[in-house]
Amino acid sequence: MAFIDGIKRQLRSVIEWKNPHPDALLVQWTENGDEIKNASKLIVGPGQGCIFVYEGKVQAVIDEQCLIDLESDNIPFWTTIKKFMQFFESEHKVGIYFYRKNKILDQKWGTLSPIKYDDPKYKFPVGLKAFGNYSYLVHDPKAFFVSVVGSHNEFYIDDFRRVMSARIIDPISDYLAESRYSYAEIDANREEIGRGISIKLSIAFRKLGFDITDFRIEGTDFDEDTLKRINRIADLSAEAQAAQAVGLDYVKVQHLEAMREAARNESGGAGMGMGLGAGIGFGQSMAQSMADTPSASTTQSDDDPMAKLAQLKKMFEAELISAAEYAAKKKDILDKL
Repeated sequence: MAFIDGIKRQLRSVIEWKNPHPDALLVQWTENGDEIKNASKLIVGPGQGCIFVYEGKVQAVIDEQCLIDLESDNIPFWTTIKKFMQFFESEHKVGIYFYRKNKILDQKWGTLSPIKYDDPKYKFPVGLKAFGNYSYLVHDPKAFFVSVVGSHNEFYIDDFRRVMSARIIDPISDYLAESRYSYAEIDANREEIGRGISIKLSIAFRKLGFDITDFRIEGTDFDEDTLKRINRIADLSAEAQAAQAVGLDYVKVQHLEAMREAARNESGGAGMGMGLGAGIGFGQSMAQSMADTPSASTTQSDDDPMAKLAQLKKMFEAELISAAEYAAKKKDILDKL
C-alpha cells in the first residue's frame, strides 16, 4: 500500500483547494514536498487565496482567482523552490496554504468576564458585561500567517473566535474610560459605543491581518456588585424625590426613618414599651419636622389645619409614615379644631 500511495503522490499534477470546509479560514495543501514538486498546475478558485511558504518565510501571495502552469510560466518564487526539489527529495520545507478571502458574516461575541471601569458620574467601580455580533475577513494574508497561524497547518472560524474573545476586553475598557459614559447612559448610546469600539478593534486586528466590520453591541448587563450599587442609587433617588414632593428635607426624612427602624427592632416586653416610646417620639419628631419644614405653598399658614392634613396625606401616600402614624397624627390635628 505504501508503494501504491507513493506512485499516486508522484502522479499528482494539480494543486487546488477542493471542497473547502465551510468553517476553514486557512488550510495547508500538503506536507509532502514530492507532491508539490510533481504538480504541473496551480488553481486558485473563487473566494480563495494562496500563500507560498519556503523555509518558514512567506515568499508569495496569490490573491486572485487564477490557473498557473507551474512547468512553463515564469514565476520567480516557483523557480527558487524547484532548484531545491531534485529527485523527489529535499531537506528544505515548502508549504502551500489556501486561505478564505470572502467575508465571514454575523459572528457572535461576548465578554468572558465583566469589563471593569470607574463610573465617571457616581464614582464607583462598574462591572459591565456585553454581547453582540460582527463580521470580518482576511485583509493581509501574510500578516495573518506570520502573526496568527505560525506553525499550524490549519485555522478555523472557532480559532478566530478564541482570538477575538481574548483581545476584545482591552479595546472596550479603553473606549469606556475615554468616553466617560455613566452606567445609566450605556444602553442609550450603544450604537455610538459600538462604532468607537469597532475603530479600536480594527486597529488591533489589522496588525494580525484581519479587517473587522459591522461590529455591533446587541445587549449589556452588569455584574452582581454593580447591580446592588445601581439599585441603592435608585432607592435613594426615589426617597429624595418623595421627600421633595411633600416639602420635606431629605436629611430629616432619613433621620425619621432611622428612628422608626429603631422602634421596629426592639423586642420583648420592655422592648414593646421602648418601641411605643420610640413611636411616640417618632410622631413628635414628625410633627416637629413638619413644623420646621417650609410648606410647599408659601401662602398657607403653619396653623392652617387643612394644609397640615394635606401635607400629612402626601407623606402617607409617599410611604414616609405608616397607616397607624397617619391615623394618629390626623386625629391629633382634628382634635385641636
